[in-house]
Amino acid sequence: MSVLDLAAIRQDFPILHQQINGHPLVYLDNAATSQKPNQVIDAVANYYRQDNANVHRGVHRLSQRATDAYEGARDKIRDFVNAQSDKEIIFVRGATEAVNLVAQSFVRPQLQAGDEILISHMEHHANIVPWQMLCEQTGAKLNVIPMTKVGELDLSTLDELLTSKTKIMAIGHVSNALGTINPIKDMIARAHAKNIPVLVDGAQAVPHMIVDVQDLDCDFYVFSGHKMFAPTGIGALYGKQTLLEAMSPWQGGGDMILSVSFAHTEYNELPYKFEAGTPNISGAIGLGAAIDYMNNLGIANLAAHEHALLIAATEKVTALPGVRIIGTAAQKASVLSFMIEGVHPHDVGTIFDQQGLAIRTGHHCAQPVMQFFGIPATARASFAFYNTFDEIDALVGGIKKVQELFA
Repeated sequence: MSVLDLAAIRQDFPILHQQINGHPLVYLDNAATSQKPNQVIDAVANYYRQDNANVHRGVHRLSQRATDAYEGARDKIRDFVNAQSDKEIIFVRGATEAVNLVAQSFVRPQLQAGDEILISHMEHHANIVPWQMLCEQTGAKLNVIPMTKVGELDLSTLDELLTSKTKIMAIGHVSNALGTINPIKDMIARAHAKNIPVLVDGAQAVPHMIVDVQDLDCDFYVFSGHKMFAPTGIGALYGKQTLLEAMSPWQGGGDMILSVSFAHTEYNELPYKFEAGTPNISGAIGLGAAIDYMNNLGIANLAAHEHALLIAATEKVTALPGVRIIGTAAQKASVLSFMIEGVHPHDVGTIFDQQGLAIRTGHHCAQPVMQFFGIPATARASFAFYNTFDEIDALVGGIKKVQELFA
């Protein structure tokens, strides 16, 4: 039994209370983006109503209030992931920008032809393409940790893949396509044993579990706000302070400088060195409000409820004839990818929408995963703490409806 008051929680999310094609909305596409509670919506709206001004640059009261709220959000993120200092928290547009920042500012300056970058077979495109681009620019080589048929990483060759030429290992904490929770703490330790730094893509992890970057000992950790009930266009890069201090800025402009002349520019201190231009102030404030909301409910409580949803959905979908679950790892977050025999996933999604069911169909920006399983796409239901067991029943009913139509 969930300790969460789901009825009260659902009242916080106005978007959930609508009809789609004459049916109550059942939103099961949380791995793509999450819905926003009134507390986040109000925080963003109140900033624009009361405090709208640029940060760090004004002595007037609105600018001071905006700066306090913006930097207050950074403090909340620091505590949320247990970073040592707010200097280790860089605001970015999302996990994708954070990966690119690390690729270009940290890895590229030390990369030479023949060097290696290590990722895994289950990465999101955002943790593949930036490294491919870097390899094309430098002549480095991209190596890939293989995957098993149940959707777990095959770590039997990890120590061989971690070589003296490996300049970084970049690994997803949780697979967006399969839900697999990777054993990243052990992987980080094995990389560090060979003095190899590690970036963790935590976009699918922070909404669903407690993340402690000091306990993990990762060198970089990236995530997006919109997957954790915050606005789009905002996210964070955690980096160890010693590494960030040694890195050059990725972008130049206002606010990332201390002084500028035509002869020389002196860069600002951390974290502002990496935050050129006017930031997404309202987005950062919204992210801070989302963290407050999650903390008030209790991250462990959210994780327990979502795990119960996943167990129930897995059992009920597994019992259906003609349905195949893609990704059956022992450790999973709240993602259920499946195939219905004889039906393309896009058709599944279309029929589901007619029933008010919102799921994701396609390759989920993880085409190598689809290629590995020999399929074009999957239908993916992904759960958040505001989802209910009745919505699991609606998911099962949607699958049965599809099968009836294609019988």
